[in-house]
Amino acid sequence: MIEIACRSIQPAVTIEVPGSKSYTHRLLIAAALSDGACRITNPLRSDDTRHTLAALGDMGIQCRDEGGAIVVHGGHGRFAPYGPPIDLGNSGTSMRLLSGVAILGQGDYCLTGTPRMQERPMQALLDSLIQLGVAARARNGDGCPPIIIPGGAPEKRLTTIDCGTSSQYLSALLLAAPCLPGGLAIDVTRGPVSRPYIDMTVDIMGLFDVAVLRDGYTHFEVPGGQVYKAGDHAVEPDGSQAGYFWAAAAVTGNRVKVRGVTPASRQGDVGLAGVFGRMGCRVDHEPDGTAVTGGDLSAITVDMGNMPDMVPTLAVVAAFARGTTIIRNVAHLRAKESDRLAAVCQELAKMGIDTHCGPDDLQVHGGRPKGAEIHTYDDHRIAMSFAVAGLKVPGVIITGETCVSKSFPNFWEVFRELYPT
Repeated sequence: MIEIACRSIQPAVTIEVPGSKSYTHRLLIAAALSDGACRITNPLRSDDTRHTLAALGDMGIQCRDEGGAIVVHGGHGRFAPYGPPIDLGNSGTSMRLLSGVAILGQGDYCLTGTPRMQERPMQALLDSLIQLGVAARARNGDGCPPIIIPGGAPEKRLTTIDCGTSSQYLSALLLAAPCLPGGLAIDVTRGPVSRPYIDMTVDIMGLFDVAVLRDGYTHFEVPGGQVYKAGDHAVEPDGSQAGYFWAAAAVTGNRVKVRGVTPASRQGDVGLAGVFGRMGCRVDHEPDGTAVTGGDLSAITVDMGNMPDMVPTLAVVAAFARGTTIIRNVAHLRAKESDRLAAVCQELAKMGIDTHCGPDDLQVHGGRPKGAEIHTYDDHRIAMSFAVAGLKVPGVIITGETCVSKSFPNFWEVFRELYPT
């Protein structure tokens, strides 16, 4: 456990966060499908991305970490057979994206993970693959991992996908589609939530000279027989991780800039700075990053469907705001690394903050939070979000703090940079 030092942070500080987790996953997979060697610079090295990298190795892709970059030798749109189960830990991104591209391989692939991963839904993607003629299935018949994905070109090219829980189901199909002889035509029947991540996937495919035709977020056509062209690509800083430091500014009233994170990013979570702006903070978009300066915080009503990972962070900041903050379109947070809606409500209650968790919304009644021992549910975003509260309130203790290794292994070291030396 770790107790957060409640004392004044630097009046103005600039923070650097690691490479984007979402970009790293997608770039590694696109590189693995390419026609040659790809050099990925500034990749995130965390538990989740290492699971993706190890799984690609199991599937016959040669990868080499050179320190400054990861070099991936593409398999020309194909994967080698691999019989043993592939353990993806609790990385939902690895599980969903690799389940889609596994159809480009040979034989059956069994993808599994932690007990929590085995509770997370995959049936929507399995149903979509079944429509294509792929005999995808959950080994235990419950729609959750372990799942079995047979490799081999599907019989059909038209499918539908329900993205009401995750946009990653669609991203998985998109990544696989250009390597199939007939490509894919995909209709989205519900959602999608987290739309910026779909844009990110399409953009990354474009970096590898792969064409995607689309009608907004409802229909996608990917011509088959395309080739992911090998090349060198850089991972931009992680907009999700920037949010914790902007939140630090919001609750302390000081100024924190995150270098390299700007509104030009396809990462939807960079929009959290603007949400804090609506609550009374000052937001400065500068050439080398985005800065937030805390102000007199007032409650807002906001749709967070495109920024679900930032809901715990926003909820913690809302605890310090005047009035009741209403956070909408967040039902899918129940299927994350933890049930994040329940986790946020339970931990804020320990701090003396009233909340209400509805079917698709979260209400946080601002007040005067007090110190508490915070249980993280082995969820990195709960740990990092509640750390912010400890900057303002004495006695905040984070248990299970090592769970941040999932996405931000050196979070606690960077967090301490907020304090004066």
